[in-house]
Amino acid sequence: MTTQMHTERAGSESALSVLQNVYGYQAFRADQAAIIDTLVAGEDALVLMPTGGGKSLCYQIPSLVRRGFGVVISPLIALMQDQVDALRALDLDAVFINSSLSAAEIRDTEARLRRAEVDMLYVAPERLLMPQMLALLDECADAGNLALFAIDEAHCVSQWGHDFRKEYMGLSVLADRFAEVPRVALTATADERTREEIAENLCLTDAARFVAGFDRPNIRYTIGEPDNAREAMLAFLDQHHRDQAGIVYCMSRRKVEQTADWLVRQGRKALAYHAGLDAATREEHQRRFLREDGVIVVATIAFGMGIDKPDVRFVCHLNLPKSVEAYYQETGRAGRDGGPADAWMAYGLQDVINLRSMMAQSDADEQHKRVEHQKLESMLGLAELTTCRRQALLHYFGESLESPCANCDNCLDPPDTWDATTEAQKALSCVWRTGQRFGVNYLVDVLRGSSSERILRFGHDELAVYGLGQARSANEWRHLYRQLIAKGLLAVDVDGHGSVVLTEQARPVLKGQQVLQLRHLRKGGSSRSGGSRRSRAPVSNEDMPLFESLRALRKRLSEAAGVPAYVVFNDATLADMVALKPDDVEQMRQVSGVGQAKLDRYGEEFLAEIRYHTGLS
Repeated sequence: MTTQMHTERAGSESALSVLQNVYGYQAFRADQAAIIDTLVAGEDALVLMPTGGGKSLCYQIPSLVRRGFGVVISPLIALMQDQVDALRALDLDAVFINSSLSAAEIRDTEARLRRAEVDMLYVAPERLLMPQMLALLDECADAGNLALFAIDEAHCVSQWGHDFRKEYMGLSVLADRFAEVPRVALTATADERTREEIAENLCLTDAARFVAGFDRPNIRYTIGEPDNAREAMLAFLDQHHRDQAGIVYCMSRRKVEQTADWLVRQGRKALAYHAGLDAATREEHQRRFLREDGVIVVATIAFGMGIDKPDVRFVCHLNLPKSVEAYYQETGRAGRDGGPADAWMAYGLQDVINLRSMMAQSDADEQHKRVEHQKLESMLGLAELTTCRRQALLHYFGESLESPCANCDNCLDPPDTWDATTEAQKALSCVWRTGQRFGVNYLVDVLRGSSSERILRFGHDELAVYGLGQARSANEWRHLYRQLIAKGLLAVDVDGHGSVVLTEQARPVLKGQQVLQLRHLRKGGSSRSGGSRRSRAPVSNEDMPLFESLRALRKRLSEAAGVPAYVVFNDATLADMVALKPDDVEQMRQVSGVGQAKLDRYGEEFLAEIRYHTGLS
């Protein structure tokens, strides 16, 4: 796009016209129009919008409508190429500057920025704060050619957030140095504490705030505690997500690699991703995930932020996340296209012990430890919940849902609860009588009457609680102990090598002054009433051959162009084509997601495929 075209459009085209002609969407969603109006008017904004809610349009369209180029600050340089490719597919002039470019390429890009030939610039915060880059932006600002600054993944600036990055703290310089340039900070996940810290650290306390809502009704939440988490996950994937793309999160690098290898042996296309892999391997695995069909990435939390892949159909957790924010952010990477998606999690007692141990051994100050402890307690509360999970999740972020969602495991298959007071008294008494010096597995062995050498050596076969729990399996007792820890009746003594100790909250239960209702053990991912899942945007069985033909055409075109398939069209756009079955260019223009550039580039080929299937060719 030339400077002249950009200047003319800034004066003549409204934001809605850009939305319709460039992006191919007929109307704004939720708060998009208000956010765009705020930025176009030169004012600052703080935006919370769920993944898949259209955050990028909130800064891309003002970058096009205002004079000059928008600066998009993104934390991951590995994703900038795909972000820029997606914009170039719309015939927009987007560029990035990062370490993947040669010195000559950087000089050429800088020259184009000075000449105002660019619509959008993507940079990482470290690059933006380099003296040379700030000096370049000073020049552009003096010439009136800076449209805005968009700070993406803004939760990274908060020490209370789940993904703090110290380099984000330096972005406060933008407020003084470029006082006349509007700034927008955007994130999908932030509780009230995190929002306040984002506003304070980025000097946005006076900015307009937009909270577009946290509900992702297309995502089904399922949390369980199976005997074998990997086998339960595979059964779930076999039933609901054969040959589909997804992400599996694990707590450790070792577990990531073991799980990826195991999935490959089960016939799945699985790749490991964690910070211990070399950069080239991480980049290749990310590239394959974005550009190939049906790839599963098994990862630590080092993977996923900024991933703009719309057809991720599931996110699985094989360990408990440390906060509701982390869980929401990670599960939100599923179903960005609005189609049905799953958030499936299996966790166990060891997860609770490990996370509490990690927090206790942290070098953080006491206030930070307290906050982390509260966040873990909230996550445990969500996992142990017996009512609608979506209602609880939204309540955590300050929202409400009047009726149960009918799309989580507790709604679809309500858990059974039982009066666990007597069994809890046995479990707690065993902790007390063995001296509060042992871990859960040993306590279970005592309750079940094991004659191990260790129990005999300590004389614990002589205790009154010895053998009292033979009627229950070891797994049932571990499940009970996990719930007692989750509810705060027991604590993990880190200095005691994982031994559990009684808390003050255990006293009324031990004395029979409090009845304790707990949930029965239920296998992860086995919701009886869940039924089968539609795995893509809704397409009838009759239309599925056309849908698959359009996907095949899209794959050929994307491979020829060297871009991910969704850069051509995403599944939701293909589903709209199938529903409308356009037979000429004007009708194709009505398909959601078909803007002028893509209509010119791909329209005739997709029309030909549709005509062939509908018998019009």
